Amino acid sequence: MSEYRSIFESVQKNSRKLIHLEEAQIRSILSDLAELAEEKTPFLLSENQKDLDRMDSENPMYDRLLLTDTRIKGIANEIRQVADLESPLGIVLEKKSLENGLELTKISVPLGVIGIIYEARPNVTFDVFSLALKSGNGLVLKGGSDADFSNRAIMSLIHEVMGKHGFPKEAFQLLPPDRKATQTLLEAVGMVDVIIPRGSQRLIDFVRQNAKVPVIETGAGIVHTYLDEKADLEKAKAILFNAKTRRPSVCNSLDCLIVHQNQLSNLESLILPMLNHGVQVFADSQAMASLPSHPQIQAAEKEHFGTEFLSLKLAIKTVAGLEEALDHIARYSSKHSEAILSENEKHIGRFLKEVDAAAVYVNASTAFTDGNQFGLGAEIGISTQKLHARGPMALRELTSYKWLIQGQGQVRS
Repeated sequence: MSEYRSIFESVQKNSRKLIHLEEAQIRSILSDLAELAEEKTPFLLSENQKDLDRMDSENPMYDRLLLTDTRIKGIANEIRQVADLESPLGIVLEKKSLENGLELTKISVPLGVIGIIYEARPNVTFDVFSLALKSGNGLVLKGGSDADFSNRAIMSLIHEVMGKHGFPKEAFQLLPPDRKATQTLLEAVGMVDVIIPRGSQRLIDFVRQNAKVPVIETGAGIVHTYLDEKADLEKAKAILFNAKTRRPSVCNSLDCLIVHQNQLSNLESLILPMLNHGVQVFADSQAMASLPSHPQIQAAEKEHFGTEFLSLKLAIKTVAGLEEALDHIARYSSKHSEAILSENEKHIGRFLKEVDAAAVYVNASTAFTDGNQFGLGAEIGISTQKLHARGPMALRELTSYKWLIQGQGQVRS
């Protein structure tokens, strides 16, 4: 702990200064960072390539690690969007007067120091800094070794901009990408207020099981879409293709298609566009019987259900009706995003009520589970738990609250 204690204490001390930043100053910092990211694109791509050179291009994480001109422009635009959002701080959540004359006001405040543990996702470094600065929180970042060159390049730009504006860059620190740093961060009680892991289920499980600091779980998405007996097939074809192929490496991509048995005759036409796109299908026995022989279609094994593929792979489960579909989702869901494709209002209503997930969709692609798409700006992750925050975590979710009590000499008997 002693090796990193000074870092944690520095972040904690300097994060207290962030609350004094004016909105205009925050907007200026973020605007300059967005501009610098675009200006330094060749530098960022060069450092990112060093990380890419160490990873197999067939690895599902490769796409998450990859930075491009287009992606950097997109990141810069998200930073600008965060800059333009209303501050989440100092919002009066409740106000009341007591009979004894005390005036109570409940207001939103920063969480404090947030620890982020993440894998091969360099965009997270930009995203969480923008959100943390805007919400007045300090940051201790612990990226994975897979993205270390990229993360350090991004952090150098962040520190450059903070230094230019004369504000405490020490409130935002990146730890070395080793296991000792991870364990130390998990045990930083009293110096780090909350830890948010972003990555695989394995990473999230490790953090939850080993952390002494409170944890907000985000990231793992085992996503289902139920094709009901009464579904619009043209809508379904477009939705399923988008949910599976848009960006298969992200947590909102489709993992399991649940098909009503009366739709099996339409299954081939629905998955053909996906097969042409390179999707590998693992179908249960009923679905297999309705599909033609194809090198990309294999019989599903037990382990294919409840798996977050993060790649061009899709499991298919056949059910006799909505009840069985709901049971399957309840058993395997990670409570991230679930969808129903149906024109039956009664089935839709029941699905919306009974499915326990952060985002529940009707006749739409689960690819929309994203803070930016929800109009929240960049996100710090998708929370799959129920305490404090659920779904896309953006500015409001990075705050807590405190009570302010104004008196005129009252004492309690």
